[in-house]
Order: sequence, then C-alpha cells, then structure tokens
Amino acid sequence: MKVISYAGVVSRSSKNPEKIQLLEKFIQGVNAKGDTGVLHQSNDLQPCDVAVIQGWQHEKGKRAPHLRLREEVINNQLQNNKRVCVADANLFLYATSQNKPHHYLRYSFNGVFRNTGIYFDDNPDPNRWQQISKDLNISLRPLKNSGSEILICLQRDGGWSMQGQDIFDWTRKIVNNIRRFSDRNIIIRSHPGDKRAIHTYMPKIARHYYGDKTIKISVNQSLNYDLTNTYAVVNHNSSSIVGPIIMGYHAFITDYVTSQCADVSHVGFNNLENPKEFNRLTWLERISMCHWKFEELENGKMWEHIRKYC
Repeated sequence: MKVISYAGVVSRSSKNPEKIQLLEKFIQGVNAKGDTGVLHQSNDLQPCDVAVIQGWQHEKGKRAPHLRLREEVINNQLQNNKRVCVADANLFLYATSQNKPHHYLRYSFNGVFRNTGIYFDDNPDPNRWQQISKDLNISLRPLKNSGSEILICLQRDGGWSMQGQDIFDWTRKIVNNIRRFSDRNIIIRSHPGDKRAIHTYMPKIARHYYGDKTIKISVNQSLNYDLTNTYAVVNHNSSSIVGPIIMGYHAFITDYVTSQCADVSHVGFNNLENPKEFNRLTWLERISMCHWKFEELENGKMWEHIRKYC
C-alpha cells in the first residue's frame, strides 16, 4: 500500500512545528509496518492509496497555495475512490498546554464531521481511553446537579462550523430558547481563538443585553473560571464542550448532525431543568479510537489500526 504525506498543505508562514511533524511521523510509521510511505514536498498530485493532509478544506474561495493543495488532494482521492487521511484538532486539548508533550491529534478518513468521516471506532478498545486518561491526567467525573449559571460557549464568527449562521443572531436565539425553560443566570463566552471577537460581535452582544443582570459577558481567559458556578454548557457543534462533558456538566448542543458530542448531549432545551444521564464512558472509548500521539505515529501502531479501514 502506498501512502503520500503532502507537506505543501501546511502554510509556509505557520509557526506550529506540529503540523509538519505529524506528516513526517505518519510516514515513518507506514514504512515501519512494511508499506511504502513518502513525504511529498511538491504541490503536484501523486497516485496513492492514502493521501495524508493536515487540516481539512471547508471554506471555498480561499486561494492560498496550501489551501488549494488541500482541496485538490481531497477531490482527487475521493474521485478515485481512494482515502484521504486528515489530522484535526485534539478533542482533549482542554487538558494539555499546546498539546504537549504527547501531541495527540484526531485522525479520520474522508471527512472531519461526525456524519462524514471514518473514525476507526466501530470496535472501541477500552485500553485507548485508559491510556489517554493516564497520559493527559484526565478522568470521567460524576455528573453535577448544582450551579446557578448556564455557560454559552460561542464559536468563531464566520467559521465553517457555524454553517453560515451569524453568531449574534445565533446567540440571541439561544438565549431566548433558554429563557423558555430556565431563569438561571447566563454567561456568554467567546471562542478563545477568535481574535476579532473583542472588536466585533462581543461588544454588540454586550450592548444588546446591557441592563439585564441575569446575563454576563465573560472576559476570562480560563474556561475553568467560567465553569465555577456552572450547571450546564451550551454549544453549537465545536469541541469546546468536550472538557465540560468529561468534568460532569450537562451539555446542550444545537447541531446534532455534525457534533462529535451528539451522543452525550441534549438537543433543544426542553430538559434543561431535568437533564438526562448519558453513557459518557462508551462515548469516550469511541472517540479515543481516532486519537493518536506522535510516538504511535512513528512506531506504526496507528497505521496498523487504521490500515484496516482503507
């Protein structure tokens, strides 16, 4: 089997060495298991069984060379009924500073959504979650049924995951829906990676709820600080809700189709004051099957597992 890692899908201006390292280590593991792996430095397409890229291509119209290459690799592999393996963000990133020292990342074939990607999780091995739990020093905590606040974790405005929804309109709609079922205080937290938030939509949201003492706008860097008096966490479909779910907070999402947390989250707010209990351990064992650390890329352990899905 032939595997090609495309180095050109990483922007030349990227300051994150992890992005190119994962492509290199993936190929080391492929070769360690007796298959043919090549780190391809040029931007021309190569015939292969599996093409490996860092990051998916969601937003059309961005013509930077590395984004064009991602799109071309994806289209070429899918049109030829071959696999494209994408490395995406670690769902457990809340528990590790800059994803070090293990560099766990999430891998999938042919897509990065719950309903489009192949996540190698049809037969979960409980040992994987146990290993991740130990490596990252995280554990499944009991459900919390106290707290006076509901935390809304926003996503990037204009990001692909919001599927075209305006972040201000989404926030207003969610607050109105919450108020139909609960009078608890609400905290609205911007996405920590959205540098435009403080200058664009967050002031607009703050003005809209000015004078309403039951609604606060978070200015805290730390998610844990905002969780201090939290009862439930609300989110559209991003990974920001993974940590709170593991820590025992009730979860409510508005995108059941693509969210990686759909199996352990409420959809809608009918049960806001009478939440269900989900099987979070089964969910953790499942999502652990697509998370692999650098050591496992290098020695081929990951490739040995996902190769069965080619």
